[in-house]
Amino acid sequence: MPDKPAAEVQVHEQLVRALISSQATAIPDAATLPLAHAADGWDCSVWRLGDDFAVRLPRRALSAPLVLHEQAVLPSIAARLAPSGVGVPAPIVSGRPELGYPWPWSVVPWFDGTAGLGIPRADRAGWATPLAEALLALHVPAPPDHPVNSVRGVPLARRADAVAGRMESLRGRVSDVVLERAGGLWAAGLHAPPWSGGPRWIHGDLHPGNLIARGSHLVAIIDFGDVTGGDPAYDLAVAWLAFDQAGRSSFRAAAGDGYDEATWTRAHAWAAAFTLLLLDRTDDDPEYATLAADALQELSG
Repeated sequence: MPDKPAAEVQVHEQLVRALISSQATAIPDAATLPLAHAADGWDCSVWRLGDDFAVRLPRRALSAPLVLHEQAVLPSIAARLAPSGVGVPAPIVSGRPELGYPWPWSVVPWFDGTAGLGIPRADRAGWATPLAEALLALHVPAPPDHPVNSVRGVPLARRADAVAGRMESLRGRVSDVVLERAGGLWAAGLHAPPWSGGPRWIHGDLHPGNLIARGSHLVAIIDFGDVTGGDPAYDLAVAWLAFDQAGRSSFRAAAGDGYDEATWTRAHAWAAAFTLLLLDRTDDDPEYATLAADALQELSG
C-alpha cells in the first residue's frame, strides 16, 4: 500500500498513560500496567497495555467515526463469533475525548500472534474452517441504522467506473494477460445476479493483514473500522486473498450452502478488484507487494 497519511495529532506515551489513568477504570491496575507503542497504522496508533490489552487511538479526524462504529457494533459481533473460536477486538473501554485529545478511542483485547501477511499461504489452510464459521456468524441481517460505507459491499456496478479507471491506469505497467484475466473476472461478477437478500453485516476490509494467527491457527479478525451492511461477497474475496487452492477449497467446503454460486462469482470479482488496487499503487511495503503478486496468481484458481 502507499505511504500512510501523516498523523494529525501526536500520540505519545504521556498522553496515552493519562487517558488510561483517567478513563480505564474497568481494568484493574490499568494506570500502572506496562505501556509500549506497538504500531501506527493508516487510521490508528496502537499501544500494548500489559499482557492482555491494546489501546487504539485515531491518528486523524477521518478515522474517528470508524472507532465509533467499532464501539457500537463489535460487542454483539464478538458474541456471535465466539463459538467459532475466532476473536474480535470488542472494546473493553470506550474512551472519550479528553486532555487535549480530540477523538474517541478504545481499549480492546490484545491477541497474541502475527498478522497473516507474514504467514505462507501453504500454512494457512488451518484457518479455513474457523474463518468460514466466523463469516457465517457475521453475515446476518444488519439493522437499518448500520454504519454506511459508500464503497464496501455495494453492488459491483457502483464500482465499475473506478475499476475501469484502475485497469486503464495499469495498462502498459502490467501485462495485457493480467488485465484480461482480472477484467474477465470483474465482468463475470457484473453479469452475475446481484445480492438481493438485504444488507448483511460485513467486515469490509478482510485480507490477511487483518487476520491474526499463530501459524496454522487463526486467532482473531481485527480492524473492523469499515464494518457496514452490504453484500457478503465483499468479505468472501478473502478466499483468493488469503488462501492457496487447497485452503480455498477447504474454506468453501466449510461455508457449505451458506452462499450461492452467484455470491462466489461476485466474491471472485471483488478479489480481482482488490488485486488491481494493490497493483495500481506505489507499494512501499514488501508484505503488501507480496500479497498483490500472490493474489494475482490465485485469481486463476
